[in-house]
Amino acid sequence: MDNQLQSSRLTPVSDNGVIGYLEQAITGGKHWYIALLEAIGLWTVAEEVHNQRRYCYLIAGEAFDWLLLAERLCQAVDGLLPDAEKTALLFHGQPPLNLTVDRFKELIGGGKYHQYLNYFYGITVEEALILAVQEEVRKERRTLGYSNREHDVVGEVYRRIYGVTKPVLLKRFRREKGYPHLKSISLTELKEFTYWLFKYRLKQCDKARIASDTKKALQQLNINGYPRGLVADESPGS
Repeated sequence: MDNQLQSSRLTPVSDNGVIGYLEQAITGGKHWYIALLEAIGLWTVAEEVHNQRRYCYLIAGEAFDWLLLAERLCQAVDGLLPDAEKTALLFHGQPPLNLTVDRFKELIGGGKYHQYLNYFYGITVEEALILAVQEEVRKERRTLGYSNREHDVVGEVYRRIYGVTKPVLLKRFRREKGYPHLKSISLTELKEFTYWLFKYRLKQCDKARIASDTKKALQQLNINGYPRGLVADESPGS
C-alpha cells in the first residue's frame, strides 16, 4: 500500500526535506492547504520527538492522526500561514478548501487515506458513540429521577456498549499492551485505548449492532457540527 507511515520508525529528527518542500511550495504560490496535504503525503515518520514533545502520528500502528501531523507541519512554517485559517483547521477541523474525498485521498496518498479511515472510525466515531450513549443514559436517569453522578453514568455507558466497565477494559488493554497500570492516562494512550475499544466492539457485536452503533455515532458527529469536509465516505472494515 502506497504512502503509509512506517510504524517501526522513531526518531528525534524532523523530516527536513518534507518541511523544505512545504515551505517552497507555499512561497511559490501554491495554496497552503494543498501544499500541506502534499507534505503529509510525503511524510514517512510515524513517531518523533520534537522540541521535547513526543508526536505519535500512527496510533496502534494502524490509525493515522493526520491533524496532529498537520499541527506539526504548520508549526514548522508558521509565519507563512494565515492565522485564522490555520486555527480553524487545527482547533475546529475546518479546512479552508472544500476538497472531494478523491482529491484529499490523491494528495495524502492511498495508504495514508486508509490509515486515516482507521482513525476516523476507530477513534473519532468511537468517541462519538460513547458521547451519544452517555447522553442517552443521562436523559434516562433524569426521567427516572436518578442522580447523574459521573461514575454511575460512565459505568452504565461502557456496560451498554462493551458489556463491562471502563476500569475493567482499561486493565485488559494495558495488560495486553504491556503498559503500566497508572492512575493517569496520556492523550496518546487514550487514543490507543479508544482504538482498542473499537476493535474490541467489532469482535463482540454482530453486524447489525455495529451498523446501528455507527449510524448513531455519525448522527452525534453531525449534531456536534463535525466538518463535512473531513467525514470519510467508507464504512468500517471497507
